[in-house]
Parts: sequence; structure tokens; C-alpha cells
Amino acid sequence: MLYIAESFLKARTQILILLALTFFGCSATLDSTYDPIHSPSSKSSTYKTGPYSSTGQKTPATQKSYKIKGVRYTPIASASGFVQTGIASWYGRKFHGRKTSNGEVYNMYAMTAAHKTLPMNTWVSVHNLKNNQKIVVRINDRGPFVYGRIIDLSYTGAKRIGIVGSGTTKVRVTALGRATSYSEQTKAPIAFKPVDYWKGNFTVQVGAFQVKANAQNYRYKLSKSYQNAHIAPFTDGRGTFYRVRIGRFTNLKDAERFSEKIITQGFSSAFAVAE
Repeated sequence: MLYIAESFLKARTQILILLALTFFGCSATLDSTYDPIHSPSSKSSTYKTGPYSSTGQKTPATQKSYKIKGVRYTPIASASGFVQTGIASWYGRKFHGRKTSNGEVYNMYAMTAAHKTLPMNTWVSVHNLKNNQKIVVRINDRGPFVYGRIIDLSYTGAKRIGIVGSGTTKVRVTALGRATSYSEQTKAPIAFKPVDYWKGNFTVQVGAFQVKANAQNYRYKLSKSYQNAHIAPFTDGRGTFYRVRIGRFTNLKDAERFSEKIITQGFSSAFAVAE
């Protein structure tokens, strides 16, 4: 009887593993509209065996889609033109000394932050819209996975823009890109790859799919209520993603206002982007 029970348990385990592999292998990717609890990753390696990019480099593990409590997130390939308005929070001593999603050790006194989809090591400007204070921090972790929050700042970052006491505040996050030079004294970045965020062609991204038919169906559905519903394909080492976007604007402020409006309509992961 013991032998039969053990055999049954092994068989059941194998079936569950097979089902899990089948589910993850066939699932489509869509920008999340729900955020669970913040839980920084304990991964110690930035790279894993996987697809190669056009340059022959392995795809960073931090650029692969991931799943938190049933919700799948897909990191965007480029931070160029990225602007997002929403709620910022911070995390401190409880996570101090633990590994972040890119393998670094979290330092609550460093100028870093967690974001769900921005590429790792992207520098961003965080503007506190209540007191007009600004900071520049580097993304080195994933999160926050709490509904409605868009960025988790380190303790020092939060302190510098005055949100340690309140815990949260409304901010505007603007991607600056990768740093090109640093101060010899402070080691802080002083120059970035130039990006013009304030004029040009802007739209709002609301989803990203790996299955083209799903993107087409979503675009068609949105076209009934929104202007300029379109698909912007993008291919990298992970494959091709069909990014669904709506709206057309000639300046960033209008695109931001529109993204804020549709966030209240259920598009919680919407963000303005330059085209």
C-alpha cells in the first residue's frame, strides 16, 4: 500500500508539472491592469540561458516576462519616451540587504527604485507633484505590486522628495535613459542619452501581446471608443511583441492627461510614449 501511494504521488506531481509547463508556454502577454503585493525578487543572476538578441547577446533575465500572483508583466524593451503619472511609495529596512531583481543588494540609503516594466539600470526623474521636489534614481528592482502604485523608491529617495512620513504621493516618472557620464566626486550621473519628451508625436500604450491575433482583436475593440487605435510591433531577443496604443498627440502634456484619464477607466498600466 505504501508503494502504491508513493507511485500515485509521483504520477500526480509529474502531471502537475506538465500542466504548468503547458500553461506558461502558451500564454499570451498583456500589460497588467492589476498589481498584487510588493515582493522584491531574490534572483541573484541577471542572465539566464535563453533566446539571443540580434547582437548575439543573451537576453537578460530581467527583460523576460514574469508572473506575480497570477498576473504576467512584460518589461518594455526601451525606455525612450516613457512618462508615467501615478502613486509612488517606498520600501526600507525590511528589505535592506536583500537581493534586488537585477542581482544587486538592496541599499535603502542608495538612490534606486523598483518599477514593474522599465529596463533595469534606467535612470528616471521622479517629480513629487504635491511639493514640486524632484530626484533622479536608477531602476534596479521590480515592483511595487500594490494596486495603483507605479514606483517604489528607496528610503533616501523618498526622504529627499518628502514622502517618508506620508508613505505615498502622486508623482510623474520620466525616463532619462542610461547614464553616459558621472561626477567624479559624488559618482552621481550628470549626463544621459538625450531624449526630447516635450514635443513630437505621442500616443498612449495600453497593452502588449505576443499573439498578433489577440492584439488585433484588442485594437479593433478599442477602435470603437478611441481614436488612432493601432499596433506598433517590436522585435528583440525575446521575440515579437505587438504593442497596442491609442490616441495621437503633438505634445507630452496632452498625452499624459489622456493616460491619466483612461487609468480611471480601468487602464491602470497605461503610459504615454513617444513615437
